[in-house]
Amino acid sequence: MKNIILQYKKKYDAGEPISVITCYDYTFATLFNRTEVDCLLVGDSLGMVIQGNHSTLPVTLDEIIYHTKAVCKGAPDKTIIADLPFLSYQTSIEEGIRSAGRVLKETNASCVKLEGDSDFIIELTKRMTESGIPVFAHLGLTPQSVHTLGGHRVQGKTEAARSKMVRKSRELAEAGAFALLLEMVPESLGKEITESIRIPTIGIGAGKYTSGQVLVMQDLLGLNEDFHPKFLKKFGNLSGAVKDAVNLYHREVSKREYPSEAHVFSDT
Repeated sequence: MKNIILQYKKKYDAGEPISVITCYDYTFATLFNRTEVDCLLVGDSLGMVIQGNHSTLPVTLDEIIYHTKAVCKGAPDKTIIADLPFLSYQTSIEEGIRSAGRVLKETNASCVKLEGDSDFIIELTKRMTESGIPVFAHLGLTPQSVHTLGGHRVQGKTEAARSKMVRKSRELAEAGAFALLLEMVPESLGKEITESIRIPTIGIGAGKYTSGQVLVMQDLLGLNEDFHPKFLKKFGNLSGAVKDAVNLYHREVSKREYPSEAHVFSDT
């Protein structure tokens, strides 16, 4: 496992963009381990793309640990970020540190990611950092707060919201966060925050001026045919490839073409 803080700092200092994708299982992790992508995020987005929920809220800490273990086994050469899910850290400083400690102790993850900018989250970031737990902060659209935000909407569009996000970004960096994820904010705000703090920013729907980018693997691979947000570029069409392969399998089974002689065991 690489040291994520040193890796990010090296690329950040060199002005090299950082690439991040989500991952949730061993098989894809083994494939991604053989790519040039910088690191993998075991996101609570698994609640939607793996479990089929309408939000990330149902995901549990045990589920994050389960999936993170699998990803770490499959991608030992990548740095791994693990989300702390809803209510695994918001109830108290002690509970937050305990949850983060479980993730690092029971998996081979490099750090944990927290959402939000409240005074509590800033203090928790400080306390975790002091305890030796690397913290990846997350502002903008924070999916665990989807109900209070009024849905999946672009954040930071008013001057007051913009000023607050810039200020909170600085406070999180000062509290010890080593990187900041910015989700669904205007490009100009992503640029302003990136220029205002001395830690890497990773954007998803935050424009081209952040220190790097992150996408959900199912989205960039084109596995979700019904998801077309403005920020998403589909770099593959795996949904078509998967359907073609399954239909070909079905046809060959139906015609008794599979298994052929090449795929059966003889008596000798």
